[in-house]
Amino acid sequence: MQKKIVVLDTDEAQCVELCALIGQKSYPVIPIHSVPQLEQCFEGRDCLGVFIDIDTVPLTNRDIRQFALKFPGTYIFCISKHQFHPELKEAICYHVYACLNRPVDPDELFYWIRSIYQDDQDEEDFDG
Repeated sequence: MQKKIVVLDTDEAQCVELCALIGQKSYPVIPIHSVPQLEQCFEGRDCLGVFIDIDTVPLTNRDIRQFALKFPGTYIFCISKHQFHPELKEAICYHVYACLNRPVDPDELFYWIRSIYQDDQDEEDFDG
């Protein structure tokens, strides 16, 4: 069974749109709209990565660090229409795999998704 991708965005229309785009390539995707739902989602499912719209979801460096430590095999991506987020500098440096600009470029999005699935497969092959 293929691991899932999670999209966290409090703007439900944006969330549905990104999930539909990801689903076009047959990647299993889960839309969620709040931070508490995020942890519940990862505790109950086999998820590989999360795309977080940091323009709509209020997160701190500490929030992202705690999530990364609690779920160490998870790839964290940020999406934003802004290029700079000095308030999240630490989290972006140490815990975020990549940042994508909004509007999301489908080619860039699928490059990153393929990359994390390949990394995960390589890790399984190495461990197995």
